[in-house]
Amino acid sequence: MNTKLKCLLLDDELPGLTYLCMLCEQIPGLEVVKAFNNPVKLMKASEILDFDLCILDIEMPGLNGLEVAQLLKGKPVIFITAYKEFAAEAFDLDAVDYIRKPIQKERLEKAVLKAAKLIEKGKTEKQFMQLNTNKGKALVAFDQLLLITSAEKEKRDKVAYLENGIEITLKNISFEQLLALLPAENFCRISKKDIIALKAVRFFTHQDVTTTIIPENSERELVITLGDNFRKEFLEKVSS
Repeated sequence: MNTKLKCLLLDDELPGLTYLCMLCEQIPGLEVVKAFNNPVKLMKASEILDFDLCILDIEMPGLNGLEVAQLLKGKPVIFITAYKEFAAEAFDLDAVDYIRKPIQKERLEKAVLKAAKLIEKGKTEKQFMQLNTNKGKALVAFDQLLLITSAEKEKRDKVAYLENGIEITLKNISFEQLLALLPAENFCRISKKDIIALKAVRFFTHQDVTTTIIPENSERELVITLGDNFRKEFLEKVSS
């Protein structure tokens, strides 16, 4: 997988959840954001957590896995269960995959790779993202976007620089949420407060990135410090 896939895990039986966590940690490119043994707690946390995928059991007290998948509103899911009779219902919900217990690492890895391809395909095919801005809801086209940086006054807000010279404020959104929406092959986070479109890179060193962007009230191109924690991924992307 080219990018890290973030997942939530759900199984009401702790031994099964522990085993699932162990398997997921052995799959390259897969990051477990959080594991739950209670479906209600997962649903509450899902509103604030940044994740791409949910791997969950079906047979659980209270909310079962099928009901949880419906409530996740389109997030990709991989079902795991000891019972084969749920297969038809699982695929009616457009599940990525359906794995019978006991889970084998190779089988789980195959399902995760399938999910990664579907998620990446969805990002590539979509040409824009809908965001809340200071002017209301807006469709921000990927090919028009050059840079997203933290707003100076309100850190939950971000400033987006577009190709036509326009700057818009994106309201109350995290960098993690933005990265989940942006096509990974065209954008890269280069510091704690900046995501750049690779096409906006003019020059770079190990310390900073010179962009093609000339901010308002300036005659010089914008230069951004390349953060230590983001240097490796940036250099890999510009070298590929």
